[in-house]
Amino acid sequence: MSLLQVNHLVVEFPHRRGTLRALDDISFEIAPGEILGVVGESGAGKSLTGAAIIGLLEPPGRIASGEIRLEGQRIDNLDHEAMRHIRGRKIGAIFQDPLTSLNPLYTIGRQLMETIRTHLPVGEDEARRRAIGLLQDTGIPGAAQRIDHYPHQFSGGMRQRVVIALALAAEPKLIVADEPTTALDVSIQAQIIQLLKKICKDRGAAVMLITHDMGVIAETCDRVAVMYAGRIAEVGPVQEVIHQPAHPYTSGLMAAIPDMTMDRARLNQIDGAMPRLNAIPRGCAYNPRCPRVFDRCLEERPDLLNAGATRAACWLHAAHSAAPIDGIAA
Repeated sequence: MSLLQVNHLVVEFPHRRGTLRALDDISFEIAPGEILGVVGESGAGKSLTGAAIIGLLEPPGRIASGEIRLEGQRIDNLDHEAMRHIRGRKIGAIFQDPLTSLNPLYTIGRQLMETIRTHLPVGEDEARRRAIGLLQDTGIPGAAQRIDHYPHQFSGGMRQRVVIALALAAEPKLIVADEPTTALDVSIQAQIIQLLKKICKDRGAAVMLITHDMGVIAETCDRVAVMYAGRIAEVGPVQEVIHQPAHPYTSGLMAAIPDMTMDRARLNQIDGAMPRLNAIPRGCAYNPRCPRVFDRCLEERPDLLNAGATRAACWLHAAHSAAPIDGIAA
């Protein structure tokens, strides 16, 4: 059974000239212990999807239709207080900038212990013991001493480890990690990636990893969902999507990654830019930039279709599918 199910999710923003649809019919699922990568250009809707799941959509953004289920329970229609409890207890969040998640006036120990005691029935001594254990598990050296330090006394990489410990404090089933390695140097990125993989293996937690870095996706994830203009363009096992992309947009992303074995004067690029929310073209949203566009792409918007080992929202695969499939990934 899936841990998280997102079914036909639509997120809209009221605007003076009408309603802007930022997420348009998003469907996917994540199994316990699985890492699902969500990748795409800036503006594709990756972070917005994560914010909708953890109940932190910025007003006036709202979920217009669809549903989000965690362990079978619908969570998108809960009130603020009920969602706050689930967000700490069942869903942990890791954000790009650890300083936005940590209070500079409190020691990291106090912040960890408050989170633990809010969601778990333990006393102060047990909370402190668990907090030290979390810091040790996330690779903080001298955890018993450093628990009484303040956020500014940690390096960027160590602060991100503290944020991961904070996300794990109440033993959540799902972790939403939004660009958790972007602000870190390459060597620290690798350590954080290994830490996320270890968490999945040791704790059985599922991770939704939001990033624009295909290298991080390849190294970390079991499956990947490629987003474009508020929709899922392709979803499938990470190695299949990377090595045999079925959607022209995914192919363009992969071709744009520099190949260190080739001597090339010019890097590949995808011409054009992501469309604005108020100017998404008719038919397939990618059609103005697609090198394989044909007439149907200009008129009809494709749903996810079978494309070998993956599923792609592309009419090139219509011959291989009797009918469009629901977007939920197996």
